[in-house]
Amino acid sequence: MTTQNSLFESCYSIDWTNTVQSSQHPHVFQLHEHARLNSESIRTMFAPSVGALYVYRPSKRRRIFNRAVDKLEESNLAGFEYAISHLHDKYRRNLTMSTISQTGRTLVAFLSFFQTLGKLSLAEMSRKDIAAYVEQLQERGLKMTSVKNYLHTVYAFIQYLIDNEVLLPDLLYKKIRIKLPEVLPKAIPAEDLQHILAVIKKVRDRALIMLLLHTGMRIGELLRVKMADIILPERKILLYLGEKNFQGRTVYYSIQAEKTLKKWLAIRNPNSEYLFYGYAGRELSYVVAWMIMRKAVQHVGMGNKGYSLHSLRHTFATNMLNAGLPLEVLQQLLGHMTIDITLQYARMSDITREDAYFKAMAVIEKGGNHEHDRVNSELQAVFEEKKLLGSHS
Repeated sequence: MTTQNSLFESCYSIDWTNTVQSSQHPHVFQLHEHARLNSESIRTMFAPSVGALYVYRPSKRRRIFNRAVDKLEESNLAGFEYAISHLHDKYRRNLTMSTISQTGRTLVAFLSFFQTLGKLSLAEMSRKDIAAYVEQLQERGLKMTSVKNYLHTVYAFIQYLIDNEVLLPDLLYKKIRIKLPEVLPKAIPAEDLQHILAVIKKVRDRALIMLLLHTGMRIGELLRVKMADIILPERKILLYLGEKNFQGRTVYYSIQAEKTLKKWLAIRNPNSEYLFYGYAGRELSYVVAWMIMRKAVQHVGMGNKGYSLHSLRHTFATNMLNAGLPLEVLQQLLGHMTIDITLQYARMSDITREDAYFKAMAVIEKGGNHEHDRVNSELQAVFEEKKLLGSHS
């Protein structure tokens, strides 16, 4: 078994302390030298032109990590040290702030539940304990999507403990699976979209909505776009880091989107590096962008239809498929890691499928020639790859 000390390394940055201790600045004094300080030294030390002592200012990501660690330490639950070590591992691997925060909250809740079972050590964990945790989540009335996400986080923690020889691998034998109802992406019908766009008058807001609608970007990706990322002559935007798959890609925008973008560029503050900026030229917040869409949807009386900023991405994908864009190209534009996700759009009721259906049915109704036993070789290959075909003699 790996010793506890090998897992529980310090989770707090030490580079800033080294910076202070090694500083050769004449106004950095040791505490034991306080008697030698005079009024002139103190005035010089705190002069605006000189600055005071070095102040460590952790990044936003580091502050979120520290808060999660603090909550785990304060809980003093059985196994909290392992949870902190697991969280630190995620931090080192550069996982997103939301992942770190969600992992911290989930593990505090899971360890709290584990303690209610009367267990004093993680070594006592069994598959029944995990099943009981899932039942408890369901009894709280959580959506199955949330239950599945929490379970995924717990299993990732268990896998970490197994990798470090804290738990035995048997615990992952026949993992509990949560089957979710298959929900297709929801696009905005053309008529509703026209009404929504008609009430968005502000130049910045209209440019933001049109770019989402005509590029297929996620809102988080658009809010991080900087002026240097836009190639205006070629009508394209370079995304150096995808929001979910951490892979860069290029997206393109239409002539309509270009018109609204140029209007925004003509009046925006050139001192901000971000295309859409908020207070002090910083990145525009998600809440502000969310409110733009929410107000427009409510203004036209469609607040009960569930339209959101992400619906614009679904609308883009559906429209592109209807226009005949190849599925593999759409996958690259949307930034999907696998084509299975993109296939969800192909399953939606679209005009391409409608046209194909009615053309085929017209042939059948007219009694035209059609080969009942003909096999589409391309479709056959897809079925075989997906193992959907049974054996045929």
